Formats: sequence, C-alpha cells, structure tokens
Amino acid sequence: MNINSVILVGRLTKDPELRYTPNGTACCQFSLAVGNGKGKDGEERQASFPNIVVWDKQAENLAKYQKKGNQIAVDGRLQTRSYENEKGVKVYVTEVIARQIQFLDNKKEERPLPPEPEIPTSFKAEEVDSLPVENFNNQTQFALDDNQLPF
Repeated sequence: MNINSVILVGRLTKDPELRYTPNGTACCQFSLAVGNGKGKDGEERQASFPNIVVWDKQAENLAKYQKKGNQIAVDGRLQTRSYENEKGVKVYVTEVIARQIQFLDNKKEERPLPPEPEIPTSFKAEEVDSLPVENFNNQTQFALDDNQLPF
C-alpha cells in the first residue's frame, strides 16, 4: 500500500498570486510558514516553508480572500518534479499539491467571504429524505444536481 498524504497548518508568507495556464486553468503557488513545535528544552524549533500548489476554483478563492499572514490548513500530496535550468543543470522541486484548503482566520475586518447560498425551501419532506447525504467536517451536506434546484 502506498500512502501520499500531507496535512499542514501555517501562515501565508506573502499574498497569493493567481495565474492562469494557456488553456485558462487557475493556478496559485505559495508557501506557508509552518512551525515545527518545541524542542525538549521548550525552545521553539525553526519553522519550515513548504511550497504549495493549488488549482481551479480553490486557487481563485485563495487569491481573492486570503493575504500574507493569514492562517490556512492544507490537505494534499507530496510531488517531486524536475526541469533543466538555463545553464543545462537538472533542478528538482518538491512541493505539496493541495487537494483541499481551509481558511482558518475569521476576522471580520479582513477580505469579505462570499455570501452563504440560500437554502431551497421548495423541497417536500419525502424528497429531502431520499437525497444522498455526505458528512464532511461534522456538517451534513446533500448531494444535489442542477435539475433538483428550484432556481
């Protein structure tokens, strides 16, 4: 069995910069300052600064709503890639490819979060009971397709 999973909690080292690939896919590369805990003597250990890549809508949301110093959590996988630099030397890069990002700072004076979506009220009780249910972070979510939405 192979397991490749990374979970990090840290603070953004600079404002995220959003870029797009030639085919229009959103991409954001950034690094986190991640503390390494305390040593046996109680002294703080030096921080690490892993490079992270996030794609698509999560990249757009990160760039839109987060800034340097904000705390986020990243769930992802470790990846190593290589390229040849301008001097012909092969360079290896190890980075975390984010699967999910969660914003941890909840300060009202910072960039506004998008409004919560309205919950449809036109479902009948028997329709709600028949919807597939997923439990994510202790929040019940219903899996709906666009044909079930009243708007």
